[in-house]
Amino acid sequence: MTAELVRGQNHTLPQTRLEIRVSAGSPVVAGATLGDENGVVRGAEWIAHPGSPQLPGLEVSQQAAAGHRLAVDLEALPETVHRVTVLLALPVGVGGPTRFGTTAAPFVAVTGLDGTEIATFTLTGLDAESAVSALELYRRQGAWKVRAVGQGYAAGLAEMLADQGLAGAAELAASIQEAVARSLARSVAPPPPRTPEGDRVRQASGPSDPGPAPAAPPQPPAATPVQPAAEPGTASVSAAASTPGGPINYAHPRRQHAAPPTPPPTAPPAQPGQAAQPVAGDATGWSMDERLYNQIWGMFEDLARAAAAYRSAVDFAESRMDQELDRSLSDPRNRIGGAGDRAREEARAKRDELTARAREVLDRDLAQLAAEAAVVEPALPAAYAGWDNPVWHAHRIPMELPMALRLGDLHLPERTGLRIPLLVRLPLERGIWVDSGRTASEAAALLDSDLLRRLAMETAVLHAARLLAVYPPGEFSVHVIDPAGSAAGPLAPLVDSGVLAGPPAAGPQGVASVLAHLTRRVDLVQMAVRAGAADSLPPDLDTGEQLLVVNDFPHGFDDRAVTQLRYLADEGPAVGVHLLMVADREDASAYGPVLDPLWRSLLRITPVADSHLADPWVGHAWTYEPPVTPPGSRVLEQVLAAVTAARRAAGR
Repeated sequence: MTAELVRGQNHTLPQTRLEIRVSAGSPVVAGATLGDENGVVRGAEWIAHPGSPQLPGLEVSQQAAAGHRLAVDLEALPETVHRVTVLLALPVGVGGPTRFGTTAAPFVAVTGLDGTEIATFTLTGLDAESAVSALELYRRQGAWKVRAVGQGYAAGLAEMLADQGLAGAAELAASIQEAVARSLARSVAPPPPRTPEGDRVRQASGPSDPGPAPAAPPQPPAATPVQPAAEPGTASVSAAASTPGGPINYAHPRRQHAAPPTPPPTAPPAQPGQAAQPVAGDATGWSMDERLYNQIWGMFEDLARAAAAYRSAVDFAESRMDQELDRSLSDPRNRIGGAGDRAREEARAKRDELTARAREVLDRDLAQLAAEAAVVEPALPAAYAGWDNPVWHAHRIPMELPMALRLGDLHLPERTGLRIPLLVRLPLERGIWVDSGRTASEAAALLDSDLLRRLAMETAVLHAARLLAVYPPGEFSVHVIDPAGSAAGPLAPLVDSGVLAGPPAAGPQGVASVLAHLTRRVDLVQMAVRAGAADSLPPDLDTGEQLLVVNDFPHGFDDRAVTQLRYLADEGPAVGVHLLMVADREDASAYGPVLDPLWRSLLRITPVADSHLADPWVGHAWTYEPPVTPPGSRVLEQVLAAVTAARRAAGR
């Protein structure tokens, strides 16, 4: 029976391999400290946090999230450790809540590896605190117990660490928050909301056996309730009504009915002992597009968790081998003769057996996902499809905005051929930064600087063209700033097709004019929304979504222009103005840290393959593959011609 603890209560733990599950009303940082017999944390190496997530017997999440799973193996802890304290803190400087009193009370559960709850604790009564010691696992007379703590700290993570006796608490707290900020800047957007049916209707052969893995990865963030959609033609204004820094509204922007979701297609019955044949659209949703969207996110999560289970199992096998060797060789009698050799062989054989079992489970899961990807990819609509998908050759500009847009592909080293489409919701919730720097990755370092900048701009053009192709005619405009005119070649498809709002802006006057125009639009729409007077906007103001493509930032930008660009990055997405920047961060180093918030607010992608994006469940480093058109294909020109024809037909 689960023990529901209140502050100060304790409960005996019946097992030593555990998960600690955290559920919060907003993203939180989760970590854990190790304490000696006096409860003192002896140094930074005794703390697991997003910047250093693994310690012997302990693993925490690498990101701030609304849900976490922390893995604990009490037997693997050093003998000098007598206490494990689970810490929660609000991330700093990311626009979220600054005290726990404004969020839902965090909930913490201690479970077995099978998910069975042992003890739970709801952290009620918090107010001005921004960090809290949630609970502690402690050793008492040879047994382990859990105690509900709930001690909050108004001064945050630094005060909490100092209270546990850590020297240099302020410096470590700052480094943890910086690691969280970096992780947020590189993370993929959170997954879609969970429906009561779970968003996924799986026809699996049976539950996966992760083997002896010490833990499962963290839960995805909590879902955001569906909100009523805006009326057609007011999407950019109504989007501004969302609370800055609050949860993102994942409701379909064009949803105007409340009918029950369309049931997903069902797979043919599987033969005994065989997995069911995968079916495109086997997730719940209001339409096939929504079912495919949810299915892709489900595949993304499945692959992340399968890889995490395999990696944890391998780590566990290695750790177990080391422990068995240490125990065996600690006896001097086993250090001579054949006893030591036999001990080594037996330990390695056990490790190989455990690793092989884990690999077998992983291969089974990967094969099922690969089969699913093979039927899903051909069924994708244009907004979700790669440029090599035949759907683009028959593409017609839609009359309604799709749910999401494909920015490229993601894969893991366990099976590089298994690609997951990287989908982001529309309208865009954050800007995009195409990194043109040679220091961005090892692959980028091998390329010539001019070639890398050209590839980066070509990538930006493909994204801009895709956005133009999936928005209804006249509801999306693209502006370009090219201060030195260096991107004339990559920009030629957009310029020649006539889809741009105006010629690419060059020189100081051109840069100032475009920035002033978009800044004015943001100001006017914000004032109209705050005053509840959207009808009073000037008749010449285009309330459709706007995309600003900036090449080679910060070249050609003075201090005023930089300030305006930062303003557009911060305030623009809420009122329909979005950034797509092509830049090398090293080139902006002369501005010092003043531009750091700008870079962190953008989703960074690269023009060459690079392992820099993290999933929202376990924080794997995923290799991002940028979109490319097939060699010799004219699909880009065909799509832009369709955009021009649709605008002309609509009289735009």
